[in-house]
Amino acid sequence: MAEKIAMDKPIVEIDGDEMARVMWALVKEQLILPYVDLKTEYYDLHVKRRDETNDKVTVEAAEAIKRWRVGVKCATITPNAERVKEYGLKKEWKSPNATIRNMLDGTIFRAPIILGNVLPAVRFWKKPIVVARHAFGDIYDGVGVRFDCAADAEVVIRQSDGKELRARFPSFKGAGVLQGIYNLDASIESFARASFRYALENRMDLWFAAKDTISKVYDGQFKAIFQKIYEEEFKAKYEKAGLSYQYFLIDDAVARVVRSEGGFVWACKNFDGDVFSDFVATAYVGSLALMTSALFSPKGHFLAEAAHGTVQKHYYRHLKGEKTSTNPTAIIFAWAATLKRRGELDGIKELAEFASKLETAVKLTIERDRIMTVDVAKVSEPPVKGIATTEEFITSVKRNLEKLS
Repeated sequence: MAEKIAMDKPIVEIDGDEMARVMWALVKEQLILPYVDLKTEYYDLHVKRRDETNDKVTVEAAEAIKRWRVGVKCATITPNAERVKEYGLKKEWKSPNATIRNMLDGTIFRAPIILGNVLPAVRFWKKPIVVARHAFGDIYDGVGVRFDCAADAEVVIRQSDGKELRARFPSFKGAGVLQGIYNLDASIESFARASFRYALENRMDLWFAAKDTISKVYDGQFKAIFQKIYEEEFKAKYEKAGLSYQYFLIDDAVARVVRSEGGFVWACKNFDGDVFSDFVATAYVGSLALMTSALFSPKGHFLAEAAHGTVQKHYYRHLKGEKTSTNPTAIIFAWAATLKRRGELDGIKELAEFASKLETAVKLTIERDRIMTVDVAKVSEPPVKGIATTEEFITSVKRNLEKLS
């Protein structure tokens, strides 16, 4: 075996839960450690560990990414009441992803893993569409009120400088509901910078879409901030790189996305990004196990993970000793993206090249060898009858990786 590739600085390794954790260990042991003298700063975000530390371990993991700039994360449980009972937790802890995202001031970028024998449902699509989601504010941090009869309402804002702002709703003629949402200029600015920077680094055009014709204040502020940051900080860089930035109304953007061949970053507000990232995932590859997800901050902090969750049902089968056909592709690509990022930042060409070979080994396994897990086999063209278990798939990827190394 050739000498392992050396690393100068560590990556932050964040372990997770259930079947994702099982696959995480398999991928690391069989596809990374035999080839890379891996340096990691390890944090265990298993739901029981988060409970034991009162979620302090999540904060520590985010702080580590600030120090080392590069991390890779396994899927984790965000506990509801049922999970609290199942694992004997103290309470329903917050989403680790949300905690890390807020601490890093990051934007989520989701992109499909393009495979020759998995055809997109939209026949025009030929290149990846990367959805950038501004995961802050909007309805996710909004305030909702139910009222029982005719009423009047207004929004009152008391600023720290003593100034008071008021905005009245039309009179309500009967029972109904009211919701208030907000966002912050600083968060929108970080979202814009992260989107522009990511698109520039990946040599892709950037689209941003909202509905400022209707939401003149809220969406109008997003549009204005994006335009200002583009003009002042990125226009010259984009023109030099031959790239473009375009703003569209959200309904126009959806029509253009469907008619396009792809190959751009689509920046979306929080709710829009939640919806359209799933739309792109489903229409492009039909499986979240074929979607990458990266958290990217305006300061360049990078955290890669799989877009899918902990695969709870498969984990229960695994605990019973049953074989599963759970797809580790997105986990492999998360490790590859992280090693590539570390290699590029540290000037270690061999590490970045190994990461590319790892991705190629996965694609060869699926496209050429036609060895795939059940989720991919269902959408493969032509269909595949033989289904690989998780372990068989990883073994096949390793065999191809050996030939490439």
